[in-house]
Amino acid sequence: MSILVNQDTRLLVQGITGRDGSFHTRQMLDYGTKVVAGVTPGKGGMEVEGVPVFNSAAEAVRKTGANTSVIFVPAKFAASAIYEAIDAGIDLVVCISEGIPAIELVKITAYAKTKGSRLVGPNSPGIVSAGESKVGILPGHIFKKGSVGVISRSGTLTYEIVDHICKVGLGQSTCLGIGGDPIIGTKFIDCLELFADDPATDAVVLVGEIGGRDEQDTAEYVKKNFKKPVFGFIAGKTAPADKRMGHAGAIISGTSGTAAEKIKVFEECGIKVGETPAEVARIVKEALM
Repeated sequence: MSILVNQDTRLLVQGITGRDGSFHTRQMLDYGTKVVAGVTPGKGGMEVEGVPVFNSAAEAVRKTGANTSVIFVPAKFAASAIYEAIDAGIDLVVCISEGIPAIELVKITAYAKTKGSRLVGPNSPGIVSAGESKVGILPGHIFKKGSVGVISRSGTLTYEIVDHICKVGLGQSTCLGIGGDPIIGTKFIDCLELFADDPATDAVVLVGEIGGRDEQDTAEYVKKNFKKPVFGFIAGKTAPADKRMGHAGAIISGTSGTAAEKIKVFEECGIKVGETPAEVARIVKEALM
């Protein structure tokens, strides 16, 4: 089993005719994902990698039964694409695009909840349920089916953590890149609630970074509510205060949001933290094998 995406996922690619959309459509198809439709306004009737292209998400859903969308649309059009997917009745919207204004995301996340849709991202590398389905830009070849769930704010660190988990002989159930922006649709706790009910997930790795207090809130949730073992890695130990590091979510304000603070709270709440991605994999293996 897995969470969010699986063999029943019927994927719609918004922005499929663009450079990134077409390239990653091929990668997702090669992984075995059921990509059933693409959308680019004005280009309906085309095909990309054998996938039919429609002018709107509503038409694509009506004709193909798509239940998940991945968005490869420039930032200035991405908000409209998310709204379009939600209004078309898509259950899960994964937004790869970055640069959507935070004020717009406040409105979008609230709207998604009222419509019963889940937004992952924006600025997300996507989701992989190992051996079942890949939605987004995560490199499929690094994953191996197993029982470790991975939730990450960092795209590149996700790849490294997953690689080390595989090297110690373990694999993943589902890996999610939730995005590093200050306003995102799905947070650590939302994912943990899903992993708690997934019988195929025996442990979870949280990959956090500086900025905000999502990791601290998650640690408190784990301590009170989550029964499976949780492990952590926090990036940004040497980052200076009040300096933007990489993206809008990675900003330390005073003592709040530092790596040291997050690690301290993790450990106080029973989450073992690795100093390096390799150490994270090692402590997960020691706990599970």
